[in-house]
Amino acid sequence: MTGVQTESAAEKNAAAYAQTVVNEAPGYAVEDFKYPHADRILTEQGILLKRGDGHITLAACANGTGQLEIYSQSSSKVCFNVTGDAGWLTLEIPSVYGVRTNGYEAEFGLTVDTKTTSVDVPADSWQGVGQSADPQGRPHMLVEIKTSK
Repeated sequence: MTGVQTESAAEKNAAAYAQTVVNEAPGYAVEDFKYPHADRILTEQGILLKRGDGHITLAACANGTGQLEIYSQSSSKVCFNVTGDAGWLTLEIPSVYGVRTNGYEAEFGLTVDTKTTSVDVPADSWQGVGQSADPQGRPHMLVEIKTSK
């Protein structure tokens, strides 16, 4: 033996395969935070869900589940499941008049006459917001929800 080591055919094939996989690997995924199936939800329920971090998700309303509940004259009751320590969601629900927080503190952004206001609601409580809290009774659009434990 001369002390020179040669690469086996199997080692050459493995190296070539690894190089091919690296060169053909898909690009990086970039999260855009758009709400999935938003167009279908808008068509079916009249609720525009825009963007969020995935910790506040639209759900079928069910008693005793700790859901965040939004009361609207145009959509009746709309429920969201909330997970994690904090979450955010931008959306549009017209004619909102009340909310129930159930386990999470929440901040609600509401728009009326092009002016946006913010309402903080403690955990485990119901509060009149928007139209029911407005002395003029104007319809308010819910545009943002932020939650925290």
